[in-house]
Amino acid sequence: MSSAGPPFKTTLGIRPASRTDFIDVRARLAEEFGSEFARYPKALYVSHHTTAGYLDQRLAQRLDNDRTKLREYIRVFHEIFPPNAGYEHDELDRRTELSDEQKATEPENADSHLTFIGAGLQSAASYDNESGRPVWFVDLDGVHRGGTRNRRTTVVGYASEEIVARTQLSVEASPRAIDSIDLREPGAGFVDRLQDLVEEHGVSFGRLDVSLGPQETHASLTVNEFEPLLMKRDLRGALLSPLRFMADQGREILRTPLSLPGKALRLPGKALRLPGKALRLSGKALDVARMGTTVLRTSPGPVIDTATVEAVHIMNRVLERIGVDESVIARVLNRALALPVRRFQGLRREISLPVIDRDGDGNGEIPWGTYQSPILIQWKAPAETTRELDVKLVRFA
Repeated sequence: MSSAGPPFKTTLGIRPASRTDFIDVRARLAEEFGSEFARYPKALYVSHHTTAGYLDQRLAQRLDNDRTKLREYIRVFHEIFPPNAGYEHDELDRRTELSDEQKATEPENADSHLTFIGAGLQSAASYDNESGRPVWFVDLDGVHRGGTRNRRTTVVGYASEEIVARTQLSVEASPRAIDSIDLREPGAGFVDRLQDLVEEHGVSFGRLDVSLGPQETHASLTVNEFEPLLMKRDLRGALLSPLRFMADQGREILRTPLSLPGKALRLPGKALRLPGKALRLSGKALDVARMGTTVLRTSPGPVIDTATVEAVHIMNRVLERIGVDESVIARVLNRALALPVRRFQGLRREISLPVIDRDGDGNGEIPWGTYQSPILIQWKAPAETTRELDVKLVRFA
């Protein structure tokens, strides 16, 4: 649609109504700009935050762009990363980057960061601009003890896109088996090389698609806050034991030891079997499980055995009633329910970074949010000392 004209750009303010909220940004655009925005067949949606973002459009479509299904999808990750589950990021006295005043109001939101990563939320996502189809801004930490957040999202409408450059960049790998690397760290030089590429090709509005090279395994990419306790401790703990925090949540209520001589706790299929009993998943849980197998396994993003997650939730409630030693629970969770990282996290192999002319002078730049960093996560050290990232620069017309 060449008649659409130069790209459309606007930044909207968002006030979430609850801690987890889903806001239809496309409806807001239709209400405020009408045909001015609707005439563009494509749009890039950008979140400037690390606990609020967008789903990949293909995953959103598999969820029928339906708010109820989206809520159920996010709820699965809330089960894995519940609030107040012993995250080191939430020990505010240890956060050296915070002033005393900030510590008084800073939210304890490690669960929101981990849910963002685990659910495959993105800081920037391109959508076909289909009339009547919602585009959900997913906020995981909109209301907290410090009040309600003022969120921002930038939207760029455009007619078409053109790949103007492809290149491969090397970044230093970590020798540790499980680790995360801040690619925005000045010493890495990665972000500088991306900006140089944008300037070299004179792109005012567009997108940088960054993906792991095909030879790179046991690694993923995300955009989030690189706070050391979060990325070096909590995330590492989640990768080592995907159900760790879910298990920790139940420990306070499972303090009464009770031996179970001669009895075994088993999880065959979708049933949680206790001595002489079988506790099966509810119809609703099976619906969520079906969503997990038909939606998430075929999506380019997260993959998770939701039936197993629901079973753990039920198991915790049952064990609370009968009183089982927490060491028994730990063995069950670690051996019977621990999910491989690649299935549990389903962490993405690619990220998109926006290129926007913010000042109207024709110069494009990556509009980083205050705490946003591109982050490389690995759960097995590579044989080489570097990892290769494929970069594609796209110009919007």
